[in-house]
Amino acid sequence: MDEKRGAILAELPRLRRYARALMRDRESADDLVQDCIEKALERIDNWQTGDNPRRWLFTIMHHIFIDQLRKVKRRGAMVSISAQHENAFVTQPTQLETLQAREVLEALQTIEPDRRSALVLVSVEGMTYAEAATVLGIPAGTLMSRIARGREELRLQLEDASRRRKIRVVE
Repeated sequence: MDEKRGAILAELPRLRRYARALMRDRESADDLVQDCIEKALERIDNWQTGDNPRRWLFTIMHHIFIDQLRKVKRRGAMVSISAQHENAFVTQPTQLETLQAREVLEALQTIEPDRRSALVLVSVEGMTYAEAATVLGIPAGTLMSRIARGREELRLQLEDASRRRKIRVVE
């Protein structure tokens, strides 16, 4: 049992990275990871010892994320009071790499959730198309289509951000 728990805990950094890509803020991402780990520990007997738990955990997280999206559609989004005042304490980055990374993350957040999750699983987490398709519960062809559309959306968003940055510099 401890071996299984250790293997699950070893996946925490990847789960957090995936959750942050899916969610719009750090606190929500941490909550998503916690929900995923809780559900995984409740159902630890469903996971086969010796197998890599990554695909199993990512599938659990994806299902929780989809359930949350459905709840938001039904009830509307909740806004944290601290989020409204967050910008008062933020210092703009001075490193170009940090700014570019932020632009990519912001552009990634504008992409449809199904395309964003497909892109993150394959491009960031390094899953194969077959693994990512299994996690998302879709055919591999659908996954490839979502990735292609997501990359195109991301490229357009980044080009637009680049144009806006150049306009700000000229002013």
